[in-house]
Amino acid sequence: MSFELTPAFWSGLVQIILVNIVLSGDNALVIALACRNLEKRHQRPAILAGSAGAIILRIIFVLIVDQLLKISYLKLIGGLLLLWIGVKLVQGEEEDEDGVKASSSLWGAIRTIIIADAVMSLDNAIAIAAAAHGDTTLIVLGLLISIPLIIFGATLIMVLLNRFPIIVIAGGALLGYIAGEVLATDPAYADKLAATIPNAKLVFEVGCAVLTVALGYWLQRRAKARKHAEPVDLATESKKE
Repeated sequence: MSFELTPAFWSGLVQIILVNIVLSGDNALVIALACRNLEKRHQRPAILAGSAGAIILRIIFVLIVDQLLKISYLKLIGGLLLLWIGVKLVQGEEEDEDGVKASSSLWGAIRTIIIADAVMSLDNAIAIAAAAHGDTTLIVLGLLISIPLIIFGATLIMVLLNRFPIIVIAGGALLGYIAGEVLATDPAYADKLAATIPNAKLVFEVGCAVLTVALGYWLQRRAKARKHAEPVDLATESKKE
């Protein structure tokens, strides 16, 4: 992988970094949402692993983006996965009295980040590949340089999440919005969908954003109601005994 440090090279490298900064906001948001319930000692490893995974996935997808775009229903599957991830992030985790094992929570957060990044990195890869004009060296270097930016973004968002919980709802809505875009643009049916439903892409984006927040909030309320009902049941059983 040879290259020359020409003005064109530096110009292309700057373009790749700028494009990746613009496109990394959603990745940083997912990382922050997935890590917000972890113990502080596990947040940093999860952020580092998630950020590295986001960049690695994006590099892989950029290199094979032409082949990926030919796979029918890939975006449909990815969009549904991203939609469910958004719902679960809005819902939050149920806290048991004994707590959740740290290792389980850490790997659970990393798994959520990797799955979400895999879905969102496909569209991002298209933009990055276009900006790089096929130069693999520029793609790899630009994305690697952007890793600290994603880490900083995720850390900053997580601090804001602790102070302003409403951001969780906004973040879930954004993930739903992205999921709607992914679902509406699958090459297997995108043309038919656009011909059948006016402004199909916008309808899917807004609809999935609303659905993500509504379903996640409903599941959260149901889980809390069930948790509050448990002590009553236990007390009733103890009296019977």
